[in-house]
Amino acid sequence: MSVSLQKGQKISLSKGNTGLSSVIVGLGWDEAKKKKGLFAKREANIDCDASAILLTDGRLSAKEDVVYYAHLRHSSGGVVHKGDNLTGAGDGDDEQIVVDLTKVPQNVDRIIFAVNIYQAVQRNQDFGMIKNAFIRVVDSKNSTEMCRYSLTDDYSGCTAMIFGEIYRHGGEWKFNAIGQGTADAGLSELISRYK
Repeated sequence: MSVSLQKGQKISLSKGNTGLSSVIVGLGWDEAKKKKGLFAKREANIDCDASAILLTDGRLSAKEDVVYYAHLRHSSGGVVHKGDNLTGAGDGDDEQIVVDLTKVPQNVDRIIFAVNIYQAVQRNQDFGMIKNAFIRVVDSKNSTEMCRYSLTDDYSGCTAMIFGEIYRHGGEWKFNAIGQGTADAGLSELISRYK
């Protein structure tokens, strides 16, 4: 049974899931309805890009520890991005990142899951134009959704979003629903928060 989380809530992924070895982190969003009419300005699709940032002692130690659409696989094989969705159209997960917990390097203590809007500044786009955004964690072994966090705050003016994190604590893997919007113009600005 899936647990619906609120902003700031934490949940153990390990407790009650003996033998948990791999999870799918699904991220989804929909574009808010555009204005219609004869004189409505034609706007570009909103291209959101999910990424996973692997941290050691809370810091990013190498650029290779960022997994995203242009670097789909971490060298350990522990984190694999399943590919870029350019529009967010359709139901379900728009992008997925698979985390093999048995392959995540021991020095990595947390994995941040973030989404930024591609060329947000140039296209004058922000998360106020996005609705139904969520992050969910699914047990890869049986496709059971373990938890879901749906973002409900108004993120107008935010061009990137730190959705949540998976982290190690006391021998367990846990998930934290973060939901922090930022004005970072792109992924490089976003990851500089962790350097």
